[in-house]
This record gives sequence, structure tokens and C-alpha cells, in this order.
Amino acid sequence: MNIGVIGTGNMGTILIEAFLDSGAVQADQLVITNRTLAKAFAIQRAHPGITVAADAAEVVQRCGIVMLCVKPFDIHPLLQQLAPHWTREHCLVSITSPISVEQLEAAVPCQVVRAIPSIANRALSGSILVTFGSRCSAACRQTIDALFRRIASPVSIDEAITRVASDIASCGPAFFSYLLRRFIEAAAAKTAISTEQATMLATDMIIGLGELLRRDLYTLQTLQEKVCVKGGITGEGIAVLERRLDGVFEEVLAKTHEKFREDVEKVRQQFSS
Repeated sequence: MNIGVIGTGNMGTILIEAFLDSGAVQADQLVITNRTLAKAFAIQRAHPGITVAADAAEVVQRCGIVMLCVKPFDIHPLLQQLAPHWTREHCLVSITSPISVEQLEAAVPCQVVRAIPSIANRALSGSILVTFGSRCSAACRQTIDALFRRIASPVSIDEAITRVASDIASCGPAFFSYLLRRFIEAAAAKTAISTEQATMLATDMIIGLGELLRRDLYTLQTLQEKVCVKGGITGEGIAVLERRLDGVFEEVLAKTHEKFREDVEKVRQQFSS
């Protein structure tokens, strides 16, 4: 079965490259397109077996599974444009969080899945948040699960936790990359270490931390307890973090949820018009 990708921006490209690297999909099974076709052709040059379609309609016509990797407010106009081409046999996969599977199902006659990826999927790691529509057959569910399992850990989520799950799994890499970068910048500014050496050490540290957790050698709590010896240096640093970070992540979540509600309302107006 051919797999189509409409939109080859950051996340569309990440999914394409992850599918190919993992062997989940062969290049000649992929049909891709983008509003700016030059971006799609650039991917094709790196992976010559890929087909670049002239437009989104051609992707739908040629593929059984179609992934919409476009911005939230572009989804509804695109679905209207593609209305004549969907069949009940198609599986539409949307990667945008503000649009529910119920809204998608109301707009198309086919099977619908929402799958929210993470940049970690590019390393064939991390989670991908999956919500199946009510029309998805058992075969469709199995196919989509098997496809995503090659590049990530598929996690089924309810609509109620869409935003917070996305904050952790999808936005989390950006949040914690920012914190790590600030840690490196402070180290270089306040001590004799170079930014390059601090970056190397911090990178090795975060990879090692992930490996400890992946191998289930420690939980987050027990890991902190092992490193933070009573009366020691680490404990002094933790005390600063406890004072300064009080309420920070609560505010982060409040802001992301506020923006999410705004987007959901704009999308609702589009789909109800």
C-alpha cells in the first residue's frame, strides 16, 4: 500500500526520514507533495525512489494511507479541496493536535486517525500520541500501530489529555533543550570551561540519563537520590532549583493550554461554517 504525505515541512520530513531509516516503508511506497514543490523534490533527491505528486489530490488518488502534515488552520480548506477524492477505504492521518478525530470524521467519509509525533521519532525513539476514529477498522488500527511502532512508542490517548500529553511528548524536547542550553551558557559564562566542552559534557550526560531510564536502572526519583548525597554539592544546586522553579512548569502548562484553547476555537469556527 502506498503512503502519502501532504506537507514536507519539519514534521512531515521527520516522519518520512524516520519511516525510511527504520525500514517501515520503502522509498517507492511514498508519494509526497508540498505547497512549495521544491521542498518535496529536495527530499526526492535524497531518496530517489520517492514519488513527488503535483498536488494533494494526486496523493489521495494514489495512496491508501494519507498523512496530513500541514498547519492546523490549513486542514479544513484542504479537506474541502480534496472532498471529491476520499473513499471509505482511505485512512486519513492528521498530525495536528487542535483538530479532533470527530471533526475530521464529520468532514470526510474515510477512516480517521490523529497521530501527534515528536522530533524524537527521527531517532526512532520517543512517543507518538494516537487517537483512532470510530470508523477505523481493526485492520486499519493494526496497520497504523505497526507502522508507528517502527519509529516510536505509540501511546493511545483520550481527547481530554491531548494538550498536556503533547506538551510532554512533543513540546518537551524543545523545553528541555532550552533548559540544557541555559545550563551550558551559565557554565561557560561563570567558569573557565568553554561552551564547546560544556556542550559535549552536557550532551553525554543527557544521553546517559536517558539510557539509565530506558534500561529501567533507576526511576527519576531514585536517580536523584543516588546523585544527591545529603549535605553534598548536588543538594545545594537542587535547593536553588526548588526555589527558582516553583510554579514555572505550572505557568508553562497554563500558557500552552491557553494557546491550545484559542486554536481549538478557531478550528471549531472553520469546521462549523
